[in-house]
Amino acid sequence: MNDQLKDTRIVFMGTPEFAVASLDALVKAGARIVGVVTAPDKPAGRGMKMTESAVKKYAVEHGLHLLQPEKLKDPAFLEALRALRVDLQIVVAFRMLPEVVWNMPPMGTVNLHGSLLPQYRGAAPINWAVINGERETGVTTFKLQHAIDTGNILLQDSFAIGEDDTAGDVHDYMKEVGAKLLVKTVEGLVAGTIVEKPQSSSESGVESSGSSLKHAPKIFTETCKIDWHKPAFDIHNLIRGLSPFPGAYTYLQDKVLKIYRSKKEIAPPAIPEGTADTNGKTYLKFACADGYIHVLDLQLEGKKRMTIEEFLRGYRF
Repeated sequence: MNDQLKDTRIVFMGTPEFAVASLDALVKAGARIVGVVTAPDKPAGRGMKMTESAVKKYAVEHGLHLLQPEKLKDPAFLEALRALRVDLQIVVAFRMLPEVVWNMPPMGTVNLHGSLLPQYRGAAPINWAVINGERETGVTTFKLQHAIDTGNILLQDSFAIGEDDTAGDVHDYMKEVGAKLLVKTVEGLVAGTIVEKPQSSSESGVESSGSSLKHAPKIFTETCKIDWHKPAFDIHNLIRGLSPFPGAYTYLQDKVLKIYRSKKEIAPPAIPEGTADTNGKTYLKFACADGYIHVLDLQLEGKKRMTIEEFLRGYRF
């Protein structure tokens, strides 16, 4: 790590565990983190106990200066941010920044996004890439600007998605790939070796305004309901793409059944679509348009998550 980077004053903004991998990689690389901005503590769990974000826990453990603003336009927060004399800001899995914040540092604000931009702009890029059956995804570092996820691309890295990988599997791999790319990006920016590329002429070769762009909007409850009239391939991908959270669901004897892992069986179904079939011991499957979806990992309303074998040992149809 060169002295030029050690002299670069960086503020890191992030909240969940995904962001911790990037912050840790920067710290280990010797980057000068003069401040960490994360979400305020909030009540969670049955006892509504005040819970700290994963990024806050890391910052406290490593003695990093911490800011937890309720509002990003709060004059007291903006004053505290300016006082840090920041050269560069980095955002990983944080909320939307107002221009007064992202435009503050002379070197700008870099965001790490969980897709190969311009594809899958939006809040849930990992989920939608899996739901859509993509065989490849990746990470992108880019400069923030007015429209969400549209800023100039700095660097990208891609990796394969296995046909049975869940969104959780992709998330865990992506956070490590993303952390490495972020360190490489910061090193390149400080050294002046990175050439910013507008998204319309990025490596993905898709025009920003093109109709072939796929989007990654927020996941809502209606997104998660399984439509058994669809083919097994689509349903299997929906289940993978919503696992482990929030979970694709259907109903079993009027109770919500969340399915986290499944396998496909392509064969003309002998029962109506959406109907369950089981031998009571080893399998539970639902008929769909062109076959069956076997449930491997599930959670019935009011019960804990379990494997199909555990479930069938205690459930009576």
